[in-house]
Amino acid sequence: MKTPGKQRVERMAIKTILMVDDDRDFVEAVSSFLESNGYRVVRAYDGREGLRLAKMEQPDLILMDIVMSERTEGFFAVQELRRVPGLSTVPIFVVSSLYQSLPDFRIPPESEWLSHDEFFAKPVDLSVFLDKIRGRIGDGAGNRSTDAGASPP
Repeated sequence: MKTPGKQRVERMAIKTILMVDDDRDFVEAVSSFLESNGYRVVRAYDGREGLRLAKMEQPDLILMDIVMSERTEGFFAVQELRRVPGLSTVPIFVVSSLYQSLPDFRIPPESEWLSHDEFFAKPVDLSVFLDKIRGRIGDGAGNRSTDAGASPP
């Protein structure tokens, strides 16, 4: 029996985020932050490893640096991910320091040459970053509160 106004928590699978970046310190710092917020983080340190892990892990979200060991490595990794069945619709957040060297540089999400969902400049504002992640894939622990007594819209 449902009690009006009571909250119930639905358990879903823990959300997995794949982080692809060659800056190991940045990866560890952001990964620790995301893990402390309930997400499972898989780490890759170059585009090739990121593609391999994406196919194997089927993450809920991908965080991708653009300039790694090769200047365009992230661009090509994003393009390749969009061609892989099962990964083509996974949200991709580009996280890059391009804004530091090119402050007027912008890549709109609808850009055909880089099919991503969000673009974040390094250093990342972690509270905004976490809000965007939660808005896209939900709570890291896989919990979603619903009003058990509410009628459907």
